Amino acid sequence: MQLPPTVTNRAFERLSEIGANDDGKALRVAVEGGGCSGFQYDIRLDAVAQDDLVLEGDGQKVIVDPVSLPFLSGAVIDFSDELIGARFTIENPNASSSCGCGTSFSM
Repeated sequence: MQLPPTVTNRAFERLSEIGANDDGKALRVAVEGGGCSGFQYDIRLDAVAQDDLVLEGDGQKVIVDPVSLPFLSGAVIDFSDELIGARFTIENPNASSSCGCGTSFSM
């Protein structure tokens, strides 16, 4: 059974801080072929498409397209603000390995 990804409060709070929804945008989390490990995440602000899964919280939206959804089943979308930089992160239980960059993974 496929579980939808979850989004942490910290990620929704960051979207609120940058005013994503004020511009009618949502955080799109997609999976594409490529990267150093076979797949890579594409994380960007985008408009909601008709067939997107929409996850809402704190007045903000995170969206996942139907092709990426199986790759993100049970994943946790978070926001990390560390010395190496601030970024949205994905903890993906489906990834068998990931790259040091944090945006590339294999299954």
